[in-house]
Amino acid sequence: MKKRMVVIAAAVTATMMMTCPVMADDFKVGICNYVDDASLNQIVDNIQSRLEEIGEEKGVTFDVSYDNCNADASVMEQIISDFQADNVDLMVGVATPVAMRMQSATEGTDTPVVFSAVSDPVGSGLVDSLEAPGANITGTSDYLDTSSIMKLIQAQNPEVKKIGLLYDVGQDSSTTAIQEAKDYLDEQGIEYVERTGTTTDEVQLAAEALIADGVDAVFTPTDNTIMTAELSIYEKFIEAGIPHYTGADSFALNGAFVGYGVDYANLGQKTADMIADILVDGAKPSETAVETFDNGTATVNTETCEALGLDFDTVKKAFEPLCTQVNEITTAESFDDVEAK
Repeated sequence: MKKRMVVIAAAVTATMMMTCPVMADDFKVGICNYVDDASLNQIVDNIQSRLEEIGEEKGVTFDVSYDNCNADASVMEQIISDFQADNVDLMVGVATPVAMRMQSATEGTDTPVVFSAVSDPVGSGLVDSLEAPGANITGTSDYLDTSSIMKLIQAQNPEVKKIGLLYDVGQDSSTTAIQEAKDYLDEQGIEYVERTGTTTDEVQLAAEALIADGVDAVFTPTDNTIMTAELSIYEKFIEAGIPHYTGADSFALNGAFVGYGVDYANLGQKTADMIADILVDGAKPSETAVETFDNGTATVNTETCEALGLDFDTVKKAFEPLCTQVNEITTAESFDDVEAK
């Protein structure tokens, strides 16, 4: 289990210390990430950078312990136990499985939990409602407007007849979105076929099965298992001429045709704001509304678009009435790689 400690501290100038000798408060924060993928890593990076800014603004120190369980339940359990042994002041669970385990581990204690990238906080049982969580937990949601992605598919291909649904049945983040997709497609009279996988190897086989099924397009929600496997399947879909529509820009970064959803950098920053509100300003998690976001951004991989024989300007024109903005991206493993180009 790889673990690293990040210390985020406020800088206090000598002049301030002379005129106002205030001892900075020290808060210990434990962050556990569910899996190593571009979206979730982007959240963690932005939580840490935003906490640094807040520390400087408020004259406090955030000692952040960060670890990644890589979807291993036993490793997740150990990380959370380590946070408890370290007496952290607050835990952060990135993605639904981590948030749910942190919730149960801290039940009956005063340790608050802030989650991030939980698609359905109410449906997963984490909170009573988005407005009033009701327990010692709150956070930020990457809820996906599934019908909007279905409309993007139809806008690009009005003659679409069969859509593949690719997801991991074990991912809570996919449950509601997949059902919403089925309901929408039933109403539209569009055929669909489901293929699932719980490992990268299984996802590759599922992708090949969808190609054999003759689907016109493939939809994947904010599913971390598929996200992790995207770099190994996107070329299969390109070769078959099948556009892959997904629930996050990180999929498009890793080769999918379109990623539609929230800005994960902003999600991380808002998560950090909630952490500071609770630790520094005394906000109660039970009374702090879950933060949700506009899902109106479509990110198109221009390399994949061209490889599919589609014209980006035409695609953008079709998408614009359905989105707040249409962004471009090229294939890379991480967002840092794109920025480095």
